[in-house]
Amino acid sequence: MTWLSWCIAIIPIIAVIALGLYSRRYVRGVADFLAAGRVAGRYTIAVGDLEAGLGVITLVALCEEKYQTGFALAFWNNLSVPVGIVLALTGYCIYRFRETRCLSFGQFLELRYSRRFRIFAAALRTISEMLANAIGPAVAARFFIYFLGLPSAFHVAGIPVNTFGALMFGILALAMLVIWPGGRISLIITDCFQGLMSYPIFVILTVFVLTKFSWGGDIAPVMQDRVPGESFLNPFDISQLRDFNLFALFVAIISIVINRASWIGNDTSGSARTPHEQKMACVIGAWRNGFSGVMTLLIAVAVITLLTGQRFAPQAHAIRNELAVKVAGEVIPDEAMRGTVLARVAAIPEVRHEIGVNSPLSRDANLDTVFLDTVRETLNEGSAGDGRGNAMFQGFRTLYFQMMMPMTMKSIFPPVLMGIFCLLMLMLMISTDDSRIFNAASTLLQDVIMPLRGKPFEREAHLAWLRWCSVGVSVFFFLVSFFLSQMDFISMFLSITTAIWLGGAGPVMIFGLYSRFGTTAGAWASLLFGSGFSVGGMIVQRNWADFFYPWLVRLGWEDNLDRLLRALSDPFNPYIVWAMDPVKFPINSREIYFIAILMGILAYMAVSWFTMKEPYNLDRLLHRGKYTIAGEHKVAASPKAKSILSKLIGIDEQYTRGDKIIAWSVFGYSLVYQFLIAFVGVLIWNAFDPLPPEWWSTYFLMVNLVIASVVGVISTVWLVIGGVIDLRRLFRDLEARKDNPLDDGWVEGHVSAADQAMVKAVEEKK
Repeated sequence: MTWLSWCIAIIPIIAVIALGLYSRRYVRGVADFLAAGRVAGRYTIAVGDLEAGLGVITLVALCEEKYQTGFALAFWNNLSVPVGIVLALTGYCIYRFRETRCLSFGQFLELRYSRRFRIFAAALRTISEMLANAIGPAVAARFFIYFLGLPSAFHVAGIPVNTFGALMFGILALAMLVIWPGGRISLIITDCFQGLMSYPIFVILTVFVLTKFSWGGDIAPVMQDRVPGESFLNPFDISQLRDFNLFALFVAIISIVINRASWIGNDTSGSARTPHEQKMACVIGAWRNGFSGVMTLLIAVAVITLLTGQRFAPQAHAIRNELAVKVAGEVIPDEAMRGTVLARVAAIPEVRHEIGVNSPLSRDANLDTVFLDTVRETLNEGSAGDGRGNAMFQGFRTLYFQMMMPMTMKSIFPPVLMGIFCLLMLMLMISTDDSRIFNAASTLLQDVIMPLRGKPFEREAHLAWLRWCSVGVSVFFFLVSFFLSQMDFISMFLSITTAIWLGGAGPVMIFGLYSRFGTTAGAWASLLFGSGFSVGGMIVQRNWADFFYPWLVRLGWEDNLDRLLRALSDPFNPYIVWAMDPVKFPINSREIYFIAILMGILAYMAVSWFTMKEPYNLDRLLHRGKYTIAGEHKVAASPKAKSILSKLIGIDEQYTRGDKIIAWSVFGYSLVYQFLIAFVGVLIWNAFDPLPPEWWSTYFLMVNLVIASVVGVISTVWLVIGGVIDLRRLFRDLEARKDNPLDDGWVEGHVSAADQAMVKAVEEKK
């Protein structure tokens, strides 16, 4: 990094912090701090959500996964397109949640179920959310240590300071600088601003990778050089993939539907001007990725190509050696053992793989195998088989694959691009961490502390509590990131930690929004059975290598349990394979998650069926019928007949001509092109005339890069213009907004305090 690189990275971040501080002037009440006064526009929300969702941890996790499994499974992801497009266009859950006017998901739970359930569910969700997101600062801190080549420690006034801890403190401090002034207002404004700055960076990085590596000479040959059953490109040749396979995709699709509403609340889902505007932000979300999807894909492609391609063998060997040194310094505390490991790693000769001469690569036999086997054997020798060796190796392997991306990017970027990429990662880090901290803090205060208190806060005290809860969550994130050893793929870790809440939350939220029969007892049952199973699975998984497996060995049970697991999974092979492993728990995180979801659904439906006494008043919850609030819905003067297709994609009287164009464009691109042409059409073609393996390289290039880039150019220009206009309007609407002091999330008798007078008047009216 040169001085110019540092200027490129730091100056825009100063502007972001300044915007966050400026937003404080618009905070007049609790609704402003929690939901941006409910005046945000569709483009502000869509662009900001892109930035908040695409964090450092997301990019690291994607590269970690694709380096292991490639991109063939992405073809089958098209199965989720019809599901996703219908959910987006109809406003499934998003629209109804905005209709409730809830400032938090817990407020919804008290309106729909009970105050005790609100407290319990919110506490469970907060624990799950905080555990899942707390590793974000750790991943980001490590990214910058590896990317910038920072030492493990530095000295301040002669006092040694841990670099990892100092960076995490700085990361969380930046997040707090954004959160403290304006809460959700600050987040929406700064996320949108960062999103607008990120769009041109996506384009720059995309162009660089495409000019750095030749498709036909570098990328395609590497992608095609895989053993049968583990293809990186051919979707019909992935039967041997583990962890990231068709079953994982099936679970993901199920989760999209079941848990659509489960993370709603204390995010932008309640910040739009109207329910329709909230829905349109979701519809536009289908276009918002622009070049970000292409850029993230190409970053992973660059990592795979450089570390595998024959032309880059010397550079790849240097990266692996440096990576091993830095990772060993983190996970091997014993200096003598670490020295032995590094000496043996340094003795490994340069590995040069010649495509067509050497055997194709696989997950078990690849250019990293000799490095990992050497480390594992050395650690087991040094630990005398007491389990510590397996545990240390698991930590080594995890960080080894996670930090490949920053090490590779550091080796290929020139100084200016180093600064640009560093800026992008700083923005992604800030936008993700501040949102996650604020979401958890808001839930903690709104849905645990305030209901337990038994009465609402005064306005200023309420805002102060929200700010200090954010500080408390930041401290928790710091401690977890500093002391927790994450032992699995990032995506797997997120699956199991979020399953603590999501395992049983889906029925609670979905049936709560859409059904009149669901009961409080059913909601309790869903969380106890679904989430309870997830918690048990997480405990066993986390302590498998160093406690549970050695315990089973001492009891002599490992062989019998192995036979049982194999027998249970045999009908589902090769997509589910359960076999005893001393390092990794046999049942992966997604499988635990799926079982938990099933248990939650069954428990909710069964218990609700037996305990329902009378239908719930859903109109009151959704402000429909006689409970309608003026300005929230646009009702047509005379009903017009609509086509079945229009109804299917959610077009109603609130749609303008521009809204209809957006909806139909999303429908056409996603369903007609992505699903019917690029997926179903190819399936039919392959059924009659099986496509050769080399054809899939062309398919990947055209669909995922060429056509996606064209769409990216159009959507980038469109959303940048729309985002700028919407952001200006947001400032204007915030200035004009009038606060209702009762709109603070308090609930009494299943009715929000802000609605008490209206509901009383409506229900007393004859």
